[in-house]
Amino acid sequence: MFVKAKNRTTTRFNRWLALAGIITVAVFVATTASLFTGSGRWRPFDNLLPAAVIKPTSLPISTFVVTHLPTPESVRAIYLTSWVAGTMARRAELVKLIDETELNAVVIDIKDYTGRITFTPDDPILIKSGAVENRIPDIKKFIGDLHARGIYVIGRISVFQDVFLTGARPELAVLRLSDGAVWRDRKGIAWLEPGATEVWDYIIRLARASYAVGFDELNFDYIRFPSDGDMKNISYRFFDSTKETRVLILKKFFAYLHQELGALGAPLSIDLFGLTTTAFDDLGIGQMLVEAAPYFDYLAPMVYPSHFASGFLNFTNPADHPYEVVKHSLTTAGARLTAASSTASKLRPWLQDFDLGADYTAALVRAQIQATAEAGLTSWMLWSPSNRYTREALEKISP
Repeated sequence: MFVKAKNRTTTRFNRWLALAGIITVAVFVATTASLFTGSGRWRPFDNLLPAAVIKPTSLPISTFVVTHLPTPESVRAIYLTSWVAGTMARRAELVKLIDETELNAVVIDIKDYTGRITFTPDDPILIKSGAVENRIPDIKKFIGDLHARGIYVIGRISVFQDVFLTGARPELAVLRLSDGAVWRDRKGIAWLEPGATEVWDYIIRLARASYAVGFDELNFDYIRFPSDGDMKNISYRFFDSTKETRVLILKKFFAYLHQELGALGAPLSIDLFGLTTTAFDDLGIGQMLVEAAPYFDYLAPMVYPSHFASGFLNFTNPADHPYEVVKHSLTTAGARLTAASSTASKLRPWLQDFDLGADYTAALVRAQIQATAEAGLTSWMLWSPSNRYTREALEKISP
């Protein structure tokens, strides 16, 4: 049985003690100052579209005092879209699920594939971008409430998938070779150029603003080159395949994130294709597990069994065999990280809690959690696009 209740009590005591002290005020001032005075080069990104009209929240975002929770030894998280996080009734349901089960963390969208920033930051340049769509108007209060319950809060940033910014700044977008228009994948999603350093700076500024409102950890998704579209009709201006590789471009970005965000003290994590656990090439998207490891505190391979092709481990339908797929993937990844002088403890996989390839019952969801534990790992995150999770797959905690 889990001891989360005891841990949460301790966390709450420490939090209120910190709030009562001068140290918290000093940390808040230093963190806020770093948002505007971060080291390294900064291109002000001041040639964006005029500022969007943003409705003010009932309380200015700066009136709330921000604290951060330390990373739990074992992170057990669920994902919330920004729309759900901004909807009182739905988010209350999910907080109740966390309170009553082994869960102790949430992942909330800061910027999803639309490119919209999901809260109003204390940053005039980000507001000027026009990307703000205030989906979570009480972001600081919500995070504060989660912290009071001992819930660790991870903020997810979709990096190079960005429908809004590619429209506002097409000169930073991946283009079509045939006519110079913005290239889109089969889902109609446009991509920013992975090699465009101005995009890198935009992401750095967004990450700083997100930490300043209380997110405990910054999670970066879609740090990769595009795929799943007409790849013969794609054009890059910030990437020359005759001079450097996709892997090298991404490594430069990894290093820049690590350099520019290191002073924040925020844990950094990256989402990776599930196949990076076993593949020895870059899958055509620039992602390689071992190459990312030095720059992030946590690596989150998306080992959804439904995303592995027929024939993987000789299974006709890998989705029917979640235990085997997840255990093999994570065991292999751990061995590769250890051989590269890194550590398997950086692994924190995304697990499947949605129906694709098979009907994902409580037994199939739990099988993935068991496989993760047997691979020697204690942390995992559940992904459900609908944000509806299988309660029966989760251990209950003692009252």
